[in-house]
Amino acid sequence: MTYQTINPATGQLIKTYADMPNQDLESAIAKAHWVFETDYWRHRPIAERSKIVSAAATILRQKSEEYARHLTFEMGKLINEARAEVALSADILDYYARKAAHYLEPRKLPETSAAELHIEPLGVLLGIEPWNFPYYQIARVAGPQLMVGNVLLLKHAENVPQSALAFARLFEEAGAPTGVYTNIFASIPQISAIIGDPRVCGVTITGSKHAGAAVAEHTGRHLKRAVLEMGGSDPLIVLEDAPLESTLNSALFGRMFNTGQCCVGSKRIIVVGKERGKEFLYGFIHRMAALKAGDPENPETTLGPLSSEKTLNTLLHQIARAKQDGGKIVLGGRRIDRPGFYLEPTILTGINQDNAIHAQELFGPVASFQVEENEEAAIRLANATPFGLGASIFTADVGRGRKIATKIDCGMVFINQPVWTAAELPFGGIKRSGFGRELSELGFGAFVNEKLINVAPPDSPPWGPVAVG
Repeated sequence: MTYQTINPATGQLIKTYADMPNQDLESAIAKAHWVFETDYWRHRPIAERSKIVSAAATILRQKSEEYARHLTFEMGKLINEARAEVALSADILDYYARKAAHYLEPRKLPETSAAELHIEPLGVLLGIEPWNFPYYQIARVAGPQLMVGNVLLLKHAENVPQSALAFARLFEEAGAPTGVYTNIFASIPQISAIIGDPRVCGVTITGSKHAGAAVAEHTGRHLKRAVLEMGGSDPLIVLEDAPLESTLNSALFGRMFNTGQCCVGSKRIIVVGKERGKEFLYGFIHRMAALKAGDPENPETTLGPLSSEKTLNTLLHQIARAKQDGGKIVLGGRRIDRPGFYLEPTILTGINQDNAIHAQELFGPVASFQVEENEEAAIRLANATPFGLGASIFTADVGRGRKIATKIDCGMVFINQPVWTAAELPFGGIKRSGFGRELSELGFGAFVNEKLINVAPPDSPPWGPVAVG
């Protein structure tokens, strides 16, 4: 596995990083295990852990421009979106620094006065994170897990090594002891070895369904916990009463944020009603066609490059296959003739369930557009996917939107907004989008020991509840 910085806006190779030697990996695992097991981290007062995590958030804000530039340079994120990711990541760290003391308080069980539930850390965790949100993806793992008292080995994507190193320096600068947060440039065989290592207690991964399935298989074999977030093919349903202009603007944002490289991107636009469908497609084509490719560091640029040539070629192959199977390209579909990894904003129609890409995720500036006769048909189409991450419903009748939301098979539904994220909102999906939840209070739940402590006074009988004063 080669870790490289390649500027997506130019295609230029900037720097290559070697996989870490096995002895360095062993040292990293040993340090992480030591800092956890010696009570140096797990039993620190929450206020001390909070001070470090909060300091990391402060540093992110103070050095926002420096951190944002890494994202733009390594994976082509538009500079304003990069700044927004830095701010969101800081907010997530701050959220857990503030909320942990409350979330981790022992809880009395309602049916007894003698029993309490205590939340305790498990130990060393492995995080495997993707390139599309290099800081946000880490923050939503590191925030809750470091605050609960776990420690983290972080294996980042091969094309964002400088962003990975920057986030590791962040915790070092914030005062985290050595071993609490460790970046590792690990190979696939090394990752397998880490999962099998008895000192490692769990794995969280955001990535492809193939990578997620491999991790699930391996963690299952070793009886270890896992959280899997494996992408989606999110529907955006437009009912006939939805306000046209604002819904079009939301659809553009939902599909094109991060150049369409977003797990919860609105990849399938489903409009109810033939006439509304014509109006919507016209407006959507107009908005997509108006996006202008350029240098992602220029705030005026509205279409950035894809993260890599591999990503670009995958999309070009999917577009060709969609057309081969009867789909129609009504906008775009070609590589842009300029340096770097740029793809024209693309809209596909006629993608029925016999089309090969119907069951695939389009991870880039490509939208599938379909019209259905009625609400019931739109719901069936929305659910006719192997994925189940997020969905959006646009309607003037919020009550109607709520009823439809209960019929959509996914982990998150947003009414009159495309799916978005915040520290206080649980994030995760079902079906081939994975399992487990991150963010909000649920972000603490995957990698903890929910320990029961039941108390009885001296000379109590050996069985049954006893009132405790």
